Amino acid sequence: MQKLYPTPAASLEGVLADGMVIMSGGFGLSGNPESLIPAIRDAGVRDLTVISNNCGAEGFGLWMLLHNGQIRKMISSYIGENKLFEQLYLSGQLELELNPQGTLAERIRAGGAGIPAFYTRTGVGTVVAEGKPAEMFEGQRYIRETWLRADLAIIKAWRADPAGNLVYRKTARNFNPVMATAAKVTIAEVEEIVPAGAFDPDEVHTPGIYVDRIVKSTVNEKRIEKLTLREDA
Repeated sequence: MQKLYPTPAASLEGVLADGMVIMSGGFGLSGNPESLIPAIRDAGVRDLTVISNNCGAEGFGLWMLLHNGQIRKMISSYIGENKLFEQLYLSGQLELELNPQGTLAERIRAGGAGIPAFYTRTGVGTVVAEGKPAEMFEGQRYIRETWLRADLAIIKAWRADPAGNLVYRKTARNFNPVMATAAKVTIAEVEEIVPAGAFDPDEVHTPGIYVDRIVKSTVNEKRIEKLTLREDA
């Protein structure tokens, strides 16, 4: 099966549709699929539900889709310094399902593992628990959370081989590995494509069985959200 595609736009052909659910990797500005997001913007699909830790930053990442009016709902854990995200939500133009960060990660992992629901103490007694079933376990109250799955996962990795085995670089791993397992179609953009057999099996973070398409990145800005420099002594 040929998994390599020549361009981000080509890798998305036949996959995109209005109203679909997309998982997008990244944490802050680290590990974002920087090349696939502009290609989705240019494709013009709308009414999207996007599952991602946050929604980019001004002028960058998922912010592009938000600014273009393509996202109907965000399922995320952090609004951050994204003023557009905040404005659209407060004005009622954007639906938001806000999750504690660990709960978001576990809901995605559960989706990939085929676990429809699980119980957690996180959020008990807060607005997070509103409308959710609860049960007592060993004298403690837990709320039930459900899995998250998507039509498409777009993820960013450091290296891939032609079979789709992926290796991430440091903290850019973040949400990418769990999202790779939880979608009908997973597209990985990568900085390097290495020959088959180049990886020691113990090095592989995401096995190729989870990856349907691979494209080499055309954008690798790797922006820094906040930079603080220590004064010289």
